[in-house]
Amino acid sequence: MNRKPNPVLVVFVAGIGVFLIAPTLIVIVMSFSTQSSLSFPPPDYGLEWYRNFFENTRWTDALWTSVRVGLGATVLAVVIGTLTALGIVRGRFPLKGVVLAMVMSPMIVPIVIVAIGLYIVFVNWHLQGTLVGLIVAHATLGIPLVVVNVAASLQTLDRNLEMAAQNLGAGPLRTFQRVTLPLILPGVIAGAFFAFIVSWDEVVVTIFLSSTHVRTLPVVMWTVVRSQVDPTIAALATMLSLLTVALVSGGLLARHVARRRR
Repeated sequence: MNRKPNPVLVVFVAGIGVFLIAPTLIVIVMSFSTQSSLSFPPPDYGLEWYRNFFENTRWTDALWTSVRVGLGATVLAVVIGTLTALGIVRGRFPLKGVVLAMVMSPMIVPIVIVAIGLYIVFVNWHLQGTLVGLIVAHATLGIPLVVVNVAASLQTLDRNLEMAAQNLGAGPLRTFQRVTLPLILPGVIAGAFFAFIVSWDEVVVTIFLSSTHVRTLPVVMWTVVRSQVDPTIAALATMLSLLTVALVSGGLLARHVARRRR
């Protein structure tokens, strides 16, 4: 029997939703202001600050750095995370729980602790302030998300399909390429989306590991906000919010497809 929703509860939840999303909506409106300072409501509307973003090399260089770091970190996280998930779900070895806890630790340990640890290690390895260092660091943060999504797909995979392929003469690698990977692909794609989002929005670890020549978009935003209030920040925040919503939607869609395949 379906119960009617409690009107008070509906109003309460709707109020919380409005309270949470209202600041973002205000920033979106201010991003179209023609005034040189942030004000709400804007006196007039235009695309001046969006043009300023794409015409300023400081912003575009940081954007290109974020894209390179995000894509590199995503590829690295997907490869390592998928193999790790296979080992954890299918492997039989002692202290599996300890290994899983270590893999998931970047999601559990406070991000500042992770940043300090990576900074100390990367300074010794001469990776601090380099593009490769940022890619490795962001991949470290994205691997747990890939492991979670791929492991969920592996746990619902019918092992009889893999065994049938092996009985027909396929080796382990060919079985993985032709049977396992296509079946867990939605989980891999979902993990890739979330790994890219983590890299795209990461600022704490990046502040520790960036340099004057290698800075991602969130780091430049943080630097500008500390020194001035530029409406370009509102335009950039709007674009980043829309991109994040699109990526999260893509990840959730991939997970939904994975569930439909079960």
